[in-house]
Amino acid sequence: MDKESLSQKEKKENNKEQKDHSDIGWFIKIFFTTFILSIVFSFISSNGITNLSLIPAILILLLVILVGIGFDIVGVAVTVADENEFHAKATKKVKGSKSSIKLIRNAPKVANICADVVGDICGVLSGAISALISMKITEEFGLNFNLQFILSALVAALTVGGKALGKGVANKNSTKIVHAVGIVLNKFNKEKNKK
Repeated sequence: MDKESLSQKEKKENNKEQKDHSDIGWFIKIFFTTFILSIVFSFISSNGITNLSLIPAILILLLVILVGIGFDIVGVAVTVADENEFHAKATKKVKGSKSSIKLIRNAPKVANICADVVGDICGVLSGAISALISMKITEEFGLNFNLQFILSALVAALTVGGKALGKGVANKNSTKIVHAVGIVLNKFNKEKNKK
């Protein structure tokens, strides 16, 4: 084996090691971020919901389900969007196109954050909120059976059904969705840089 092929082999091994370290680092970040956010949001939602009446509690539950579905749509859109469309927009200096390119280039991480981290946190929250709502309904109407199973099944059906519809929307409108998120991120970054 000549020196050139040995150096190429070493480069490949070094790149693999760097990728492995990067993957482990990403896992650790996501693990702790999800853990902490789940605790914080579960605590806030369960303490906040107990003090609310039935209708506002149901509205918050629906909002949490919609947030989970919305982020899932973004996660899917980023993985299927075509980066080349945004290069054309970037040359015309269309707002949000550069942020959209960054999103697409980091599609696995963006999809992980949107679909898994936010999606799972919304799942945990909706489960906790539905349990509290079922207790409220049982107390208010004096029911003698456990409503939690029915409410949990309804929440799961709404979430899964909504995500199934959302995936179709994301596939058909991936460019528009990613561009909209890119515009929001662009505005957020500009405001952050002003401070």
